[in-house]
Amino acid sequence: MRPLIGITACTRTVSGVASHCVQNKYVEAVAEAAQATPILIPALGETTDVSGLLSRLDGILATGSSTGVDPRRYGGNPREQSPEGLDIARDATTLPLLREAVRSSVPVLAICRGHQELNVALGGTLHQFVQSVPGKRDHREDESVPEEQRYGPSHSVSLRSDGYLARLFQTDSIAVNSLHEQGIDTLAPELIAEAWTEDGLVEAIRAPQAPAFTIGVQWHPEWQAAHTPYSRELFQAFASACRTRASDRNASVVG
Repeated sequence: MRPLIGITACTRTVSGVASHCVQNKYVEAVAEAAQATPILIPALGETTDVSGLLSRLDGILATGSSTGVDPRRYGGNPREQSPEGLDIARDATTLPLLREAVRSSVPVLAICRGHQELNVALGGTLHQFVQSVPGKRDHREDESVPEEQRYGPSHSVSLRSDGYLARLFQTDSIAVNSLHEQGIDTLAPELIAEAWTEDGLVEAIRAPQAPAFTIGVQWHPEWQAAHTPYSRELFQAFASACRTRASDRNASVVG
């Protein structure tokens, strides 16, 4: 059986109706690049049975989003964040979910907002507007160009020489896309940086003491993941950890 990977959802109003949404590219990446079964996790906030949910899943994919983490979650300035840019229900769902997943040996791959959530969930802080930080470049996407171009390579990142990603990709740098406004400021105590941009922004993180695979990336490897070498390798490594989790979980059920 394929491992079951939970994909975090956002709350949206679609045609006037409150909805839980996940972009198709994340679902396809799990199904095609990871060869796993995607399970959507609604943003139910405090009513989510985190422990019960994780006991049934083999991995968590924390997705990107156009919204940012509520600055009140990491000591930021809420007056500088518009209500339209927040997803309170998602914060209340995903932050405790990621904390418990790390502690419960559930593999985690966190992307863009998910990367930022993983850092906040474990005690780190964020830049609310990276482009306003002295010395940092503007990492936002150009919405005037076609989607294919927006998700194309935008800049390179340097990989930690003794890090997991450098070993996985067999290189010391890769070209990645860039579609974000927020970014990591203070790294959480449980995390180490795995990649940086030329301006020093942390672009990938790992929890080295976590019992299972726990990686966050600021870029979007889910875009055409099955057909892009580095993205495919990342999803396959995540999937391998999820299959190990599935095997262990099924063995405990049989036992």
